[in-house]
Parts: sequence; structure tokens; C-alpha cells
Amino acid sequence: MPPRMSQAKRGARGPLDGVLVVDLTRVLAGPYCTLVLCELGARVIKVERPGIGDEAREVGPHIGGKSAYFMSLNRGKESIALDLASAADRAIFAKLLARADVLVENYRPGVLAKHGYGWPELHRRFPRLVLASISGFGQTGPYAHRPAFDMVVQAMGGVMSLTGHPGGPPTRVGTSIGDITAGLFGAIGICAALHERDATGLGRHVDVAMLDAQVAILENAIARYAATGEVPGPLGARHPSIAPFAAFGTRDRPIVLAAGHDSQFAKLCAALEAPELAADPRFATVALRVRHVEALGAEIERRLATRCAAEWLACFEAAGVPCGPLNDVAAVLADPQVRARHMIVSVDDPVAGKLEMPGFPIKLDGAAESETRPAPPELDADRAKILAELEG
Repeated sequence: MPPRMSQAKRGARGPLDGVLVVDLTRVLAGPYCTLVLCELGARVIKVERPGIGDEAREVGPHIGGKSAYFMSLNRGKESIALDLASAADRAIFAKLLARADVLVENYRPGVLAKHGYGWPELHRRFPRLVLASISGFGQTGPYAHRPAFDMVVQAMGGVMSLTGHPGGPPTRVGTSIGDITAGLFGAIGICAALHERDATGLGRHVDVAMLDAQVAILENAIARYAATGEVPGPLGARHPSIAPFAAFGTRDRPIVLAAGHDSQFAKLCAALEAPELAADPRFATVALRVRHVEALGAEIERRLATRCAAEWLACFEAAGVPCGPLNDVAAVLADPQVRARHMIVSVDDPVAGKLEMPGFPIKLDGAAESETRPAPPELDADRAKILAELEG
């Protein structure tokens, strides 16, 4: 077995320290998967097309000519440009794979095999290698050959049918959950395959489809359809099975309330100084409150209109009622809880300067948290170092 490549310079070591990931991905689903692995301590070497690189390098907004979008997904990784149609570069790629633990790709099914890197060939040559393929529709099935984007799988997977307000136009979820959920499931599958390899010595092919990931997160919607035969639709900010569980207007701005069970509803009524609501037979149980959700919402908003949001939030928090402000992105970045959990981190890039971006939500006991991350790589920036290691 070829010697392992050294770990890249990073901050605190994570549980995947010593794992080498070769990253053939681009844009979002695949890079998000490898970002998760990188945050958990893996060394990620991004293999990009010469002169072009990951298409995300061209996605705006740009700061100093660099894509903030690309930076947020590829911080802490390394870059080498390889042309897989070139014999010399294929030889370099083979040396990388011989030392790698994981190869991640998000081409359409069959593209990797056309280059000579299909799973049977990879598994024969590099039996310990874990291959993760993230695609729109997976490696099998009648849609496997189709291209996909986030919007497509949100629509096909049913998520858009549940988003927005009744009678409103089709509405995409405001973040790219089609890509991101596939990236997350990909990272989970990779960690499971690495654990299995510790016992068997053999890698596996992890096959994750964006459409599958959307179906997997339908939770309550599928359960309701299976139980009732009724097709769920959009409900705005409401929950289909719990009330009150929605956004409500106050004197100045909306807040959200989530009184998920009877004891919380009783606390809500007490905080509203409305014992009559707690005694109203229409609102005696969760099922009845859902049945009379419009009437209940009107009663709550009539009382909320007497005070501003900050006053009510303080009141509900003191009473133990789950509640929160309706934050925009600027408010999220300023939130003291978000900051305390290091969920906003910064990268000091030599070209773009200091840029804030989302932190990492998995917190590990004993692992030091940092408010900074290594900068993303320039295209082919790590070529000399990587080649020197491969020859060492």
C-alpha cells in the first residue's frame, strides 16, 4: 500500500483526521458534502479542470474578483488542476487515488465510467477506496440519465407542493435544500462506509440522489397522506398537525409561537392573560385546536396586537413558551446565541479580504471551537506541494 499523504495544515484535529478525500465535485451538492468532511477533520484535495475549475468560481456575488459563494463551500480545501483526458494527469490522479480513502464525485451517472473510473474498475484497482456519487436521480432507475438542479428536485420531490401559502404560486424553499440534503446524506454514507471498511478492509460505492433526499425529508407529509389519503398542500407558516404553531402579528412585527402540547398551550394562555382561551372547548386538545386553527389564530393575534414583539417575546420566554423573532439574515448574523455557538465564522482571504460565512453545527466534546477558517484555494494552488508528496 502506498504511504499515506500528510494531513493538511488545519486548526484543531477532528474525528476524520488522517482521512484523505479526493474531491471531483463542483457547484453545491458535492462540495457541501466534502465541506462537511473537511470540517470533521479530513484533508480534502479538490481536483479541478485546468483553466476553468469548479463552475462555482464564477457564481456571484464576487469580492475582489473572487466568488463569495465558492469561498463559503470550499474553505480549508486544497486544489490541483488535472485533465483526466491527459495521460500524464491521469497518472497523477491514479497516485492520488492509491493514497486516498474517499473519492467524491457529482457527475451524471456514467460520466466517471467513460473516463475509466467506474466503480468496478476503481474497486479492483483501489479496494480500500470509498466512492461517493451524488447525482440528481441516482445511479439506477428510469431517470438516472437526467440532469438536475435544486429547483427540479424540490418540485419533483414534493417539497414545493408544501411550501408557500394556500392558493399561492409554486414556491421554492429559500435555500438550496435539494443540494444540501444530498450533500449531508452523502457525508453520512461516507462515514458509515469508512466505519465498515475498518472491519472488512474494503470500500463501498455510496450512491446518493438529490430526489431521494427530498423524499426522505417529507416526514409529516407522507405520514399524513398514508394515514388519511388526503394530499397535503401548502399551509404558509402553520404546522399541519399542531396548533398554535405559526407566525403571528404583534403591534409592530411578527413573531413565531410553537405551543406543541397542552401544557404549553396552558402557559401561552396564562402569558396572554387569557384564561378564557384555555377554557374554550374548541381549543381543549391539540386535535381540536388544529380543527379550529383559524379561530384560534384570530384570538391570539387580537391579544398580541396590544404590545410590541419584544415585550411579548420576553413574556413568553419567562413563561416557558417556545417562541422567537422572525429574523432576516442580518439579524441572524447579529444573534448572540448564533455567535456564542460559533455559527458565524470568518475567512481571511489574501484577495477578497475578511468574509463571514456559516459555521459548522456539529459540536464535539473536547474539540476547541474556532471563529476562523482557512481560506479557499486558488485554482491549482497546491499542485507543487501535492506532487512533491506523491513522489515522496
